[in-house]
Amino acid sequence: MDPQLATWLVSPEAAPALAAAAAEPDPDSLAAAQRLRRDFSPDQAAAVLTQTALRRKAVAKFGHRAGRLFFTGAGLEQATRAEVAGWRATRFVEAGATRVVDLGCGLGADALAFVDAGLDVLAVDADPVTAVFAGANLGRPVVCATAEEVAEQLLATADAVFLDPARRTSAGRTWRVSDLSPSWEFATGLLAGRLGCIKAAPGLPSTAIPGGVGVTWVSHRGDLVETSVWSWGSRGAVLLPDGRELASGPVPPVGELGGYLYEPDPAVIRAGALGRLAELLGARSVQPGIAYLTGDTAMATGFATGFQVVEVLAFDERTLRAWVREHGVGVLEIKVRGLDVDPAVLRRRLKPSGPTSATLVLTPTPHGARALVVRRL
Repeated sequence: MDPQLATWLVSPEAAPALAAAAAEPDPDSLAAAQRLRRDFSPDQAAAVLTQTALRRKAVAKFGHRAGRLFFTGAGLEQATRAEVAGWRATRFVEAGATRVVDLGCGLGADALAFVDAGLDVLAVDADPVTAVFAGANLGRPVVCATAEEVAEQLLATADAVFLDPARRTSAGRTWRVSDLSPSWEFATGLLAGRLGCIKAAPGLPSTAIPGGVGVTWVSHRGDLVETSVWSWGSRGAVLLPDGRELASGPVPPVGELGGYLYEPDPAVIRAGALGRLAELLGARSVQPGIAYLTGDTAMATGFATGFQVVEVLAFDERTLRAWVREHGVGVLEIKVRGLDVDPAVLRRRLKPSGPTSATLVLTPTPHGARALVVRRL
C-alpha cells in the first residue's frame, strides 16, 4: 500500500466503504470485492477489505477497540497486546513520567496505552504508511522519521522514552540482535539519564543486556511475550494480566522426586526466578538445569502449573506402551524437558487408543530419566 491510499483509507471518504465491508460475512470473498468495486476503485476496495479482515483478527489483541483502528499485517503481528501495553504505561506513570517519546511507535499500541494512562506522547515511525495509520489511531500527528533522525530533538522536550526496535528485515521477521533497527547500541544508549524502556524479544540473549538496568520477562496469560529493559528497577518475571511479580534469584536445590510436580511459567524460567519459586513452594529441582520443581505438599501458585504425581515409570518405550494399553489411554499429553524426545513422534509410537486420558512428564532425575504420570491440581 502506498501513503496516498493509506491517507484515503483513514479519511471520511472511506468511512462508507469500511462500514459496508464490516457488514460482510466474508470480507475475503470475491462477492464482497465485487460489491465494493461498484462504488470504489479496485485498489480502494482491496484496501478496505484487507482492513476489515485485519480488524477482525485484531480483536484478540485490542478487544472492542479493534473495530475503529487501522492495521497492517506486519504491524498487527508485532503490536503489543493491550493489557501488556497498559501495564507498561502504568509503570511509567508510577515512576513519575509525564511525557513519553515513542520512537518507532508502529501502529500505536503502546502510545494508545500511554494516552489512556494520562501521559502526553510524541510518536515517531519511519514507515510512511504506518505513520499515517498510527496518526489515525492516536488522533494526533505522528512524525515520519527514523529514531536516529529525531531522538535528540524530541527527547529534549520529554522526560521518558520508549522504543520497540523493528525486528523485521527484507527476509522476514528476525530474532537476531544485530538485525534490529535502530541498532541495539543506539536503543540502550537512550536509557542513560532518563526514564526509559526498550521492548525486546522474549529470547533476548542475556549477553545483550547491559549492566545497571532493570529487566522484566513478561508473560501474558501463559505466553512469554517480551523482555522489557528499563532504565530503573530490578530483574524478574511479571505475569499479566494480574501483575504478579517474582524476582530473579539463586538456583534451586536439587532433591528427590516428591508427590507433586510444578511446571513454572515461562517468564519465571527466563527470569532465573526458579529459586524464588522453589522457596515459595517448599520445593526443589528435579535435576540441575531442568525447569521442573518437585515437592511433598500441594501448593497453590500463580507462577506455575501444579500436578500430583500419580505414578513414576521407567523411561522405556515398551514400558510406556504397555502402561498406555493397560489403562485404555486414548488422549495422551506428553511434556518433555531435558531429553531428546519429540512428543508427537513418541505419542504415535505409544499407540494410544481407549476412553481415558493421561499426562506423562518425561524428565531427567538424579537416578536417570523417568516418566511421571501426573494429574493437574
